[in-house]
Amino acid sequence: MTVDSETGREAAGATPPVRQHLVLPDAVRRLSTLAEPDYADLFTLTLTDAAAGPAARSPEQWACAVLEDAAGWQGQFVWRGVLGLRLQGRPTPGCVAGWEIDGRGDDWIRLEAHSRMLTGQLVLRVDAGQASLSTFIRYRKPSGARACGPA
Repeated sequence: MTVDSETGREAAGATPPVRQHLVLPDAVRRLSTLAEPDYADLFTLTLTDAAAGPAARSPEQWACAVLEDAAGWQGQFVWRGVLGLRLQGRPTPGCVAGWEIDGRGDDWIRLEAHSRMLTGQLVLRVDAGQASLSTFIRYRKPSGARACGPA
């Protein structure tokens, strides 16, 4: 089942530009190295023909566009201020938006960050005319679950 991000209702008919998947495919889950994550989500952006063409962005370039350009200081506030993630300064080689590059393949990149409360991973995958961002969280302490809310 997918949910239209604008209406919050189950998507029907035309594919919305951004979809939230309530069930993560095994192929996506396998890209995380967290054993039994306490939280996981997946959002998919349908790409235009120009964005999905032969000169399209690499997974790292998409991660920069999503996490540095789109999330910007608001993302940094949530990651650093609310979640207490220890992120690298920007720009830092081997990092995207302060998140350390933990793994990569031809069509995906995995980023990781830690706090006292949790370990987080972001996996960005690009394929078949879409870019997908998955979040995986493993709480280190029960206080992590309280700070982040119910999964």
